[in-house]
This record gives sequence, structure tokens and C-alpha cells, in this order.
Amino acid sequence: MSEEVEIAGVKVPKADWDTTPASIKAVVVVLSERLSAIEEQLKQNSQNSSRPPSSDGLNKPKAAKAQKAGEQKGKSAHTESSPRNRRPKLYPIERCQAVHIHVPQVCQHCGEALTGRDEAPKRHQIVEIPVIEPQVIEHHLHQLECDCCGHKTRALLPPEVTTTGYGDRLAAVIGWLSGEHRQSHRMVQSLLKTLVGVEISRGSINRIRQQVSEAIAHPVEQAHRHVQGQEFIHSDETSFVQGNGDGQNADGSQGWLWVLVSPLVMVFAVVLSRSQETAKQLIGEAFKGILISDRYSAYGWVEQSVRQVCWAHLKRDFTAMAQRSGVSKEIGEALLLRERRLFHWWHRVRDGTLTREQFIAAVEHLRSGFKAELEAAASLPIGQHEKSPLAKTVRTTRELLKLEAALWTFVYRPGIEPTNNAAERALRSAVIWRRTSFGSQSQAGSDFVARILTVVTSLKAQQRNPVDYLAEACLAYRLGLDPPSIVPEHSQISPVFPVAA
Repeated sequence: MSEEVEIAGVKVPKADWDTTPASIKAVVVVLSERLSAIEEQLKQNSQNSSRPPSSDGLNKPKAAKAQKAGEQKGKSAHTESSPRNRRPKLYPIERCQAVHIHVPQVCQHCGEALTGRDEAPKRHQIVEIPVIEPQVIEHHLHQLECDCCGHKTRALLPPEVTTTGYGDRLAAVIGWLSGEHRQSHRMVQSLLKTLVGVEISRGSINRIRQQVSEAIAHPVEQAHRHVQGQEFIHSDETSFVQGNGDGQNADGSQGWLWVLVSPLVMVFAVVLSRSQETAKQLIGEAFKGILISDRYSAYGWVEQSVRQVCWAHLKRDFTAMAQRSGVSKEIGEALLLRERRLFHWWHRVRDGTLTREQFIAAVEHLRSGFKAELEAAASLPIGQHEKSPLAKTVRTTRELLKLEAALWTFVYRPGIEPTNNAAERALRSAVIWRRTSFGSQSQAGSDFVARILTVVTSLKAQQRNPVDYLAEACLAYRLGLDPPSIVPEHSQISPVFPVAA
């Protein structure tokens, strides 16, 4: 039997391949690399790339749900206790505007008159929204003529009264609908007219949004300084279109929405750059905490000893390798095996069934084996410009070897997460906003997006009411008072690390 070689996934006799002209061999190699690249792109999904789960489509297989104990096979799960049929949560009786007492008069069985009292009656509540009418307050500014000089003087509005014709709480609602709920100018206009009975033009909505943006500018700056002084932060970025409506993006540069996430405060920024300099400015070159991020090169200036590379991204890389063929498949499967073992131990640490000391001892052995796998894969010979699946695998392992020290920070530092999921979750709302709009048309629009996202996401993490906050901020801005802070009070007193001036 003649010896065979595999070319572009097809086995051909080695003798025939050896006698093939070099020019044809070169064409075959180039075309096979292109074919492999196209096939790999077609196979991409949220499990082996950075694509979101929503791009997977409707045909992906669903994992079978485990049968609950005591549940009969084939019986409908929509029982009285299921979430679909569960009774609504009862509000405290103090919240009820009225309580109606219903007492049966006669027995349903025999018709005898009933007497007595039920000490624990069944409670049934009706939750309703009353018709909301806008509160319209009119101010009459009288003008009087001076008997002495004849000059006419008109009264001025009190400082607490806005000159725009729209109150601070209405401005707060517009900012909240635009930010947390990603509503367009037209949708905000429709909601206000339908639900509240307020008729307002889209131009006024845009002006109010900018006023809200200016009102929260200083608190957002304070929040940014607070995040830069935390013990650890998550960082991520995603594309965000910024137009040239104000002439500040004449080159048509790609905009990027960055986020810095700490436990209770999250800061967003739209910048026309994804460079290392931008990362330094946002994170702060004097940052002394631990940075949790993906392995994007813009974070390369951070020392590996104070950096944690996201293992969720690594898992996607390993999955992509394992879905290739040949040596790449073997490398990917070996790395995935170690990744699963690592997270099995990590989950036990979080559950309290494995101590930190036991975890560190177990990871030491796994780490050496993991590094050996990377070194073996990185030593495989590839061409400088080769684009084959194996070449992609080898280059990935070489990049990971350079970051090896930053893969294990979470093992030795309590409180550090091994993934950057916190930043990705924070960006999710912004990504949806980007998909349902045309981005922003000016720098002022980008500032509003970044500031309102900073406010609503941070307040949501702190379980604070964003509408109340925005109304207070708008009032304070108009009166020249100190605006309310986004940072929780206890965090304002003593940040974990001092921030360099």
C-alpha cells in the first residue's frame, strides 16, 4: 500500500504529491488555507469566539432538562406551584389604599346562617395603575411701572423654578427612559404622551437629555476617580458608532465604548480610540489594584503580577482549537480538560468545600502541566505568514505563554474572579442600545450615553432609585449646589487605594 499525505483535508498518494510542480503545490497550499479559514468562520458561535449568544440562531441544540424528583414523566410542569401559575406577591397591608371585607352570610352546604370571625382570612389583592395626569404649575410674572422714573420691572422666576418649561422629575424620567431602557427620542415622546399625557417635541427631548448629561457630569468624574482607586476592577470595550454631527470626528474614526467595573460603581466612556494610551488614561497609569480583562494588547502595560486574564475568553480559544482537526484538535482538547478541572476546583472553593490552601496546592501541579502543553504547542514549526488552522493554534499558545503569569492571579488573591463576566454583563445593555440605534451623532451624544449608563448601572448595583437621583442632580445643577454622589457614602470616606492627583 502506497504512503499517503493529507493535503487540504484530502489524502493523496505521496508519490503523486512529490512529483507535483512546486508552483501548483504553492497554489494548493494557499487555497487550502483560505478554505480552512472560511470553514472556521462558518463554524464560529458564542462557544468558540467572541460572538454573542444571540448570533447562534434558533437551531442550536438545547440541553435536556433534568427531571425533578417526584415529577412524573410526560406530566405537564405547569402546576399550581409553577412560576407561570404562581400567585402574585402580596404587598404589605399598609400599602393598601382600601381594604374590603367579605363575610359569607349562609352555609353553602345547608343554608344555615353563619356567625363568628375568621382570624386568618384569605388575602386577595388587585394591583392597578391609576390614570396619571401631568401636574401643570403656572407662574404669572407681573410687570409694574415705577411712579418715580417710569421704568418697567418684571418679576423674576424663583431660582428653584426651571426656565425650560419642564420640571426636574420629568427630565429625570426622560434621561432614565433614554438610558436604562434605551428608548429613542420618538419612543420617549410616544411613552410620555400615552402614559402621562405630556406632549413634548423631539427637539425638547434632545435638549433635556443634554441638560441631564451636564447635571451628572461631575458625579461621573467623581465615580471615575473612585473606580481608579479600588482594589480590583474589570475592564472591557466594544465598538460604538459616533458620527460627525459636531465636526469632532471628521476622519470618521471608529468609536469605542469602554467600561470599568468595581463592585458598586461602573464607569463608561466613549472614546474614538482603542489604543493603549486610551486604556492608560481610563484605568490610570498610577492604578495599584488588580485589573481583570481579556488578553487584548491595550492592557499589556499592566504588570502581569497585578493582572488577571479572563478564563472565559481562554475557554472559547481552546474550544476553537478543539473543533479544528489534527494536532490543533489534540492541543485544544488537552487544554480544555485542564480548564474544566480548574473550574471544578474553583466552584468548590466558592461553595466552601475546598479550602484556599488545598486549591493552591492542587493548582500548582495543574499549572505546570498546562504550561508544558502550551510550550509543546508553541514549539511547533509554522511559516511566518502561514494562515492554516494549526498556525492559528500555535500563535495563540505563544501569546498565552507571554501572559502565563497573569492567568493564575485569582488562585492566590482572594476576591479576584477568574473571568471578566462582570464587565461583559455591564456592556450588554450598551450593545443592545447600539444595535437598535445609529449610535451617537456627536461628542455630546456620546457623553450622554456614557454618563447615563454610568449612573443607571451603578445605582442599580446599589439598589438606588435612578429617577429620584436624576431629579436631585438636575435640581442641584440648576441651583449651583453640590450634586448627589454616585459613590456609596461608606466608599467615599476611605477608598481602598489612594488615587494619585
